[in-house]
Amino acid sequence: MQPIAQQAMKPELIKKIDEAGIIAVLIIDEAKHAIPLAKALLKGGIDAIELTLRTPAAIEAAKIIKKEVPEMTLGFGTVLTVDQVTAVVDVGADFAVSPGCNPKIIAAAFKQGLSFAPGIMTPTDIEIAVEQGCRVLKFFPAETSGGMEHLESMSAPYNYLGLKFIPLGGCSMENAGSYLRSNLITAIGGTWVAKRPLIQSENWDAITKNAEQIRTLIQQIRKEK
Repeated sequence: MQPIAQQAMKPELIKKIDEAGIIAVLIIDEAKHAIPLAKALLKGGIDAIELTLRTPAAIEAAKIIKKEVPEMTLGFGTVLTVDQVTAVVDVGADFAVSPGCNPKIIAAAFKQGLSFAPGIMTPTDIEIAVEQGCRVLKFFPAETSGGMEHLESMSAPYNYLGLKFIPLGGCSMENAGSYLRSNLITAIGGTWVAKRPLIQSENWDAITKNAEQIRTLIQQIRKEK
């Protein structure tokens, strides 16, 4: 199976995500938390985030971050409809991801110039994504579908394509190393860095500490490689 020429994620964005190594997945309930949250993450060394479209405040929070904290690489998650693709493009999102692999959504993102990583869990998902021009894929849900053991086995027939994966779903500080040590992984994603209760309680120091911990682990692993 030969990959088509299109690339659903811009090369410069792929480079940014690879350098980041970690994407903080955020559920923001109040737009007022956008700036202090983004700054707390940056202070801890995280400069890539995924805002989930699960709350009404997500779009407004993104607009604020894009304007006030431009050094943050801004992505959206739970992008399920064409209208949502348009909405995040209008905000100026750097990328978006989805839990599943819907060719209609991938095509809409590509048409609007939005870097996109669809969710995959099976070989069929991978083949659909590859046919649509995707080379960076969201492995979801990572832990409950078998973690790195499952991903390594499933992706083996496609290794010659140079695919990279972003695992999300059950990832934590405790198991992050098992993913980050694999050359299949471009970055790990997770909510544990800035859990919803930490954001709601405005515990920015705890979020910065969590960010520092995963950043330290990433640096250690990269020295080992």
